[in-house]
Amino acid sequence: MTVLETIQRSTEFLEKKAVESPRLQSELLLAHLLKLPRMQLYLKFERELSVSEVDAFRELVRRRGQREPLQYIVGSTSFCGLEIAVNPHVLIPRPETELLAERGWNFLRQLLESGARKGSRLTALDFGTGSGCLAIALAAKCLEARIDAVDISAQALAIAKQNAERLDVAERIHFYEGDALPKQDGSISFDLIVSNPPYIPSAEIETLEPEVRDHEPRGALDGGPEGLDYFRRLARSVAAFLKPGGQLMMEFGDGQADAIRQIVESEKWIVEAIQNDYNQRPRIIAVRRA
Repeated sequence: MTVLETIQRSTEFLEKKAVESPRLQSELLLAHLLKLPRMQLYLKFERELSVSEVDAFRELVRRRGQREPLQYIVGSTSFCGLEIAVNPHVLIPRPETELLAERGWNFLRQLLESGARKGSRLTALDFGTGSGCLAIALAAKCLEARIDAVDISAQALAIAKQNAERLDVAERIHFYEGDALPKQDGSISFDLIVSNPPYIPSAEIETLEPEVRDHEPRGALDGGPEGLDYFRRLARSVAAFLKPGGQLMMEFGDGQADAIRQIVESEKWIVEAIQNDYNQRPRIIAVRRA
């Protein structure tokens, strides 16, 4: 088969499997297999695929037809211009989370430019780091910052460390395994704490798309009965780890803005901002202490 015929047939197959954007998905899978930029396929429509290439592509399309996420099949995704490796042990970074990363590194840069941290190194914590995308983006965009990143999953941390090493920021990120902040002894404090915590209500997980429900790690999705468990926990526990003038920034789900505002304000936080995502839905909250 030619490149064009291969794309057409796989598009038809994925469309029958209710895969979103089947033509695009087919092109991305074939570009990955042939190690070409996707747009180069349009210059090679008449190229004949070898038998081994056809067999390998059929396997990729079969997996996508079973609703395995494209990012897991190709092994990576783009985040803030960085290529982040992913596998089923980590949540696939979403475009909305890029807004959290950008807000975080801009805040750190503002602290640096204002002179508020003159004589001390900027520090940040990524709670529930997963693939490491947030911690790595902060380190890549703010070279003066030292980042701590914690996750309960050893498998996720292995991926995060690999990403940090490949993107040359490993020397400025300390990864550690756990489900809590470091022991409070006054020696550890941060200018910024960021988190994209689990925020899907438990009962809603079974209603999600198969790519999410059946393939992404449930522990990175399930936020408890209301989807708010981790927000309550962070609002109660992290204030002691923030330096004066520091901020806590969190991503949250659709329709949760008012409930999260109530949670943080009940714990004496001041809401600095609630930021919309690309669809103009409230998605990120930034808070500080008085």
